[in-house]
Amino acid sequence: MFDPTTYAKDKKYSISYFVPSEDGHKLALGVAENGAELSTIRIINVDTKKMYPESIFPSWFGVSGWNPDNTGFLYTPENSADMKDINRSMNTKARYHIIGTDPKQDREIFSSAKYTKLGIKPNEIPYVTYSEDFRYVTAFLANVDRRMNAYIAPASDLLKPTITWKRLAAPEDSVMNAVTVGDRMFIQSIKSARKGQIMMTDARQPDVHTATVILPEGETKIESIAAGKDYLFITRNDGINTTAQQYNTKANRWETIQLPALGTASVAPLEPSTNDCLLYLTSWKQPATIYEYDPTDKVTAVSPFHIEAKYPGVDELVVEEVSVPSHDGTMIPLSIIYNKNVKRDGSAVCYMTGYGAYGISGDPYFSTRNLALLNKGVIVAETHPRGGSEKGQAWYEAGYKTTKPNTWKDFIASGEYLIKNGYTSIGKLIGEGTSAGGILIGRAITERPDLFAAAISNVGCNNALRMENSPNGPANTPEFGTVKDSVEAMALYEMDAFQHVKEGTKYPAVICVGGMNDPRVIAWQPGKFAAALQNASTSGKPVLMQVNYDNGHFTEDKKVTFRNFANMFTFGLWQAGHPDFQPVTGKPKEVVRK
Repeated sequence: MFDPTTYAKDKKYSISYFVPSEDGHKLALGVAENGAELSTIRIINVDTKKMYPESIFPSWFGVSGWNPDNTGFLYTPENSADMKDINRSMNTKARYHIIGTDPKQDREIFSSAKYTKLGIKPNEIPYVTYSEDFRYVTAFLANVDRRMNAYIAPASDLLKPTITWKRLAAPEDSVMNAVTVGDRMFIQSIKSARKGQIMMTDARQPDVHTATVILPEGETKIESIAAGKDYLFITRNDGINTTAQQYNTKANRWETIQLPALGTASVAPLEPSTNDCLLYLTSWKQPATIYEYDPTDKVTAVSPFHIEAKYPGVDELVVEEVSVPSHDGTMIPLSIIYNKNVKRDGSAVCYMTGYGAYGISGDPYFSTRNLALLNKGVIVAETHPRGGSEKGQAWYEAGYKTTKPNTWKDFIASGEYLIKNGYTSIGKLIGEGTSAGGILIGRAITERPDLFAAAISNVGCNNALRMENSPNGPANTPEFGTVKDSVEAMALYEMDAFQHVKEGTKYPAVICVGGMNDPRVIAWQPGKFAAALQNASTSGKPVLMQVNYDNGHFTEDKKVTFRNFANMFTFGLWQAGHPDFQPVTGKPKEVVRK
């Protein structure tokens, strides 16, 4: 229907998202240039394969929902496409577009300018979605705080000049998600329940303060909720693996969902008029598998949409889940994956990665990129530092703002465990962190430069003290803090790798990667860190800065992605002494070309 490689002759484009209309006859998609996340919204007529004339640019978050009669959609555009514009995402406005009309005339439906009494902050990004049954619209104020800041109104209000928005949840209500089944709203909350609870209220007059608890807090954290015609579905996580439950809304009864295997699972109801679901499951050694699930008889079967892929080496993988004592005695989960033929004598190269931010957990997933390392005899270690939410909200809050040092100290402790127990050795440990994980890897090597053979900072936040002065910085102050607060400013200084580079130190080999079209972590963040390390290090080991001019924070372009990771992996394996990645010595062989 649409091929981005033929969209223009002189530029490189990719598809960043696509959203079909409810009847399937129209398709909205994002067309991005050179790996950028900012894209142009285009609409295709599915029947004729032709595009409608309008283009909407710049769009970051895409189309948030088609209307029920398939004539238009909701979206929130950016103020500008300038990657250096600090106001690009400030005071943005959610809009309503009707197909075939001029986007300049799109109606404003949720913004600080139109709804002044709601007290919308400049760094809160408004977007509006429909409920699954199209009876309600929910307006969200988004930043990196995962707690809902939302309002609700009847969907019919979208046709009125002014919408009567009613408060659904404020951040202090600690609501993580909400779904509706008929006139009942089910709420996932961490209010006085750090691992989560499920509550129920009337969707017509929702009130989180008087909602009834139908599932109290348990031993494992509640990860997600979703709704079908007669059932509510939840997933739980014990820190590593997923379990699932369903709530029969007619019988008011909780039931266990028997998952086909251990790993990470999600339940996706097809649409609100049916109970049919798709169930997705993956693990460190199981490629993502799609199942059909019927909650009425609780039968699970592999979906006809699933195409099985067989990868070399998967059957020889060993997975170990261990707990590691950190600097303060807290036990940190650590996932270790390796080929069964790898020796535990310290001779193996180990690729250790981590994140620890925004409450995002390192859930098990199958990665073909990791498999490429595993099939080379490399041990892959996924750390679960504080700042994620493997063990609930308290785990997250133990690794952000003033408690952020726990994140990189947990990472360091994981590396020490791997060395002590013979998985690898100091000269063979590679550390990696991406995006907010740049704080983790940057501070790990500035605090323990002796621990690593090589380090990778992939589009990493390495200058946290100045993050607020970048285009995406204001939206991130709820996670990292602001320099306008003296306590938080000191916390930002502590997590700033650039500020902790010391002259005359033997730093490991380091490669920093930046994308020129990156709207999340501007390229000067890893760039400054690389420059500081080049000036300060006395180890004689290389410090490189790779700038991708055809990439952003990431890209949908497979060739660019493969090249990017091949460069990072090869650099790390070279510096960690992997025999397959060492320079050729002696006289090169003559190549005969035919």
